[in-house]
Amino acid sequence: MFSPSANIAQLRESATIAVSQRARALKAAGRHIIDLGAGEPDFDTPEFIRVAAQRAIDAGATRYTAMEGILPLREAIAAEANESWTGTDRVTAGEVVVSTGSKQSLFNSCFALFGSGDEVLIPTPSWTSYYEMVALSKATVVAVMGDPAVGFKVTAAMLAAHATARTRGLMLNSPSNPTGSVYSADELRAVLTLAAERGWWVISDEIYRRIVYGAPAASAFDVSPTRDNLVVVNGVAKAYAMTGWRIGWTISPAPLAKAMTALQSHTTSNAAAVSQHAALAALTMRAEADVAIASMVAQFAKRRDAAIAILHQDPRIEVLRPDGAFYLYIRAPGAGTVADAGTVFATQLLEKADVAVVPGSAFLTPDWVRVSYAAEQSQVEEAMRRIVTAYGA
Repeated sequence: MFSPSANIAQLRESATIAVSQRARALKAAGRHIIDLGAGEPDFDTPEFIRVAAQRAIDAGATRYTAMEGILPLREAIAAEANESWTGTDRVTAGEVVVSTGSKQSLFNSCFALFGSGDEVLIPTPSWTSYYEMVALSKATVVAVMGDPAVGFKVTAAMLAAHATARTRGLMLNSPSNPTGSVYSADELRAVLTLAAERGWWVISDEIYRRIVYGAPAASAFDVSPTRDNLVVVNGVAKAYAMTGWRIGWTISPAPLAKAMTALQSHTTSNAAAVSQHAALAALTMRAEADVAIASMVAQFAKRRDAAIAILHQDPRIEVLRPDGAFYLYIRAPGAGTVADAGTVFATQLLEKADVAVVPGSAFLTPDWVRVSYAAEQSQVEEAMRRIVTAYGA
């Protein structure tokens, strides 16, 4: 009989994946489910990227590549980073490691940096896998609860108050999953300055950086006083609608990049060759990419505004207005009085209203639910109407 090893004994299934699996099962059974659980753009990968991938296949991009990724892609990633970083120590291709998605890059970073006895600060709510990745690294998660009045963002002072002599690092995500909150340049600068002063590693997940509805979101490279303690994680999944291509990357000091390359050589090996060439097109064909991203973001903004307008028809519904990403964070009915109100409400929505959302307990905030509006406009609007109806039931 199977008995899990100590390595995974405490591992929890991804709540977002579990919701999507349940939604698919109900659809297969004939239910007309509106799935707003997945964090996946509903758009096709832009045509210019697909064409580039086809050309790469015809040119023979079907074999193993360098473990850390093909050089032209790493050079393009470094060049993009240098548009933000103004220090004299320019980012080089040798500091870039391409992986099978930003999730793999995040895991590589945690596994290479943290271990038993370390504490890692995680602004909360945060993406569910952060907590599990830190735990898999044998480090201790220290959840730093944000203030819902400011989109659950945390401050440098809040992080400092939770730090101990064992604090090894922290994980940042702006724009944020699940709240859609975006840290201003000044807010980010204060956090990164504190980390530099304390000698903490910072893993900055910037996968949603190009999906914003106002001013551009700041990168850690824009405001950090140093790169010596910084790992920036990004990829093509969200902004370029390339989730299935599985390409992400880290930019870190060269010794850490070398260590993560070695780790990857014994786990996932190199990312798919054709996917790397598709990502290269996404990053280097700037004019085409900018047009495609602007079009997608405009549609996300339209959905966000329509969704919030419908939710505001019931003044009892508290919803955070996101400045980035494509999620709404909604306070569940019964919050504060019903145990795990978010899970109760999410279950009610799925089983009775045919709407799939993710309970906030996945992000350590059990009074909330996360709703993705990465779905067709009419589906988003219909789902919001069902949520309003269910809220008052």
